[in-house]
Amino acid sequence: MTPFEQIAFAVLILSSALCLYRVGRGPTAPDRTVAIDILGTLVVGFCCLMAWRTGRDYYITIAIAWALISFVGTLALAKYLEGRSYDA
Repeated sequence: MTPFEQIAFAVLILSSALCLYRVGRGPTAPDRTVAIDILGTLVVGFCCLMAWRTGRDYYITIAIAWALISFVGTLALAKYLEGRSYDA
């Protein structure tokens, strides 16, 4: 493993730990929502690093699917927290 890969994985793990702390402590629901969204982005980063490290292209497919699901989930949660219905 190259030094760049080690640093990248360490930064992603540290960022994930900080996001999980924010999800747990929160003070408000929007703070937790943003932390969950960032955590989804970090998972995409992990998938991209794994694709680069292993040379397997299915990690990129997983990253794209995860990003789309994370985006739709964040929109749904934001609408719920705002108090609006999903069809508007």
